[in-house]
Amino acid sequence: MAAYIFGVVLFALGICISVALHEAGHMVTARMFGMRVRRYFVGFGPTVFSFRRKDTEYGLKAIPLGGFCDIAGFTAMDEVTPEESSRAMWRFKTWKRTVVLAAGSVTHFIVGFIILYAMAATMGLPNLAGTPQVAAVAPCVADARTEAELRTPACGPGTTAPALQGGMRAGDEIVSVAGAATPSYADVTAKVEPLSGPTPIEVDRDGTIVPLTINVERVDRPVVDPKNPDAAPQVVEKGSIGVTFPRMFEYNAGTAVGGTLAFTGDMFVQTFQRLIEFPERIPAVVEAIFGGERDPNTPVSVVGASRIGGEAVEQGLWELFLLLLASLNFFVGVFNLLPLLPLDGGHIAITWYERVRDMFRKMRGKAAGGPVDYSKLSAVTMVLVFVGGAVVLLTVTADIVNPIRISP
Repeated sequence: MAAYIFGVVLFALGICISVALHEAGHMVTARMFGMRVRRYFVGFGPTVFSFRRKDTEYGLKAIPLGGFCDIAGFTAMDEVTPEESSRAMWRFKTWKRTVVLAAGSVTHFIVGFIILYAMAATMGLPNLAGTPQVAAVAPCVADARTEAELRTPACGPGTTAPALQGGMRAGDEIVSVAGAATPSYADVTAKVEPLSGPTPIEVDRDGTIVPLTINVERVDRPVVDPKNPDAAPQVVEKGSIGVTFPRMFEYNAGTAVGGTLAFTGDMFVQTFQRLIEFPERIPAVVEAIFGGERDPNTPVSVVGASRIGGEAVEQGLWELFLLLLASLNFFVGVFNLLPLLPLDGGHIAITWYERVRDMFRKMRGKAAGGPVDYSKLSAVTMVLVFVGGAVVLLTVTADIVNPIRISP
């Protein structure tokens, strides 16, 4: 229990630090361009302490949930003093304002990358895409009626695994089985299991496609019914070639850079897919609140993510803890760039709308139109805030009454 509580607190702290760094990204870039940053605080509520450096007040608030950065003239609707007027943010060039507005999300991406690099260099990165790269070729394949027999096959004299006999090597990536493409190791397994006898298999070996002929053997395997996991496994006959695939890719400090870059790209793709699927998964969250089975792919709140982080620490799954923290940073970074108010992406969209609008006005011989009146967008903003608040309330409720759990 103590490990679980420690994990929850540690994950929540990681989230708070990420949000504080988000605001620090705005502050650093704003000061770099000469904008007036009035305050930068970590947390909310009553002030614990503060100090002033030049024209910026720095401090800590009593509730350590995120933070905020107060930039003078963030919009043209903000009141500024005569002293601040020349350094008001809305007076600066479009590209500078864009950099400042995007800096928060970029900071999340940097934090996520650093977490993933630390994972890669120390414990490796999970094979999220299921890349069918051969980790090892077994010396033989044999019947196994239990999980113990499956882990330690009994190799008789003169028996050789089909993959080894056919010339497959560790490091080969299986790209097709019997003419069918196999983009993941799950596809390889699905294609091999019903087969028997000589089978054409293509592998990518150091960038070259190598055709092999593998004599697939039929062997007994224990299979657990997912609908009744406590029942004794059933023994079924399946095709096997005698290879294993990596669940984790290992790196050193140097190779971890390239591995982390590739992994980060895969995570961005998954993040965009989750964002696209987000609205259609909300009904499943509602069903979970009223007793339905909780889909592990449904959205989670900070509460739910912290609970999962606590369970990961309790079970010693530090790679899951770090991966979840990195994923959350990527998701928040991408989500914050959506062109919707009050998100930073909404402010970026308005900034560039002003630029494009004034460009066309100049082409027609007209003066610049001036800053957008944010008061006219208040109704739309309030609707989006209401919808966002409702989604947060739903996910928090689901994470309390029917949380996603890690299987032991």
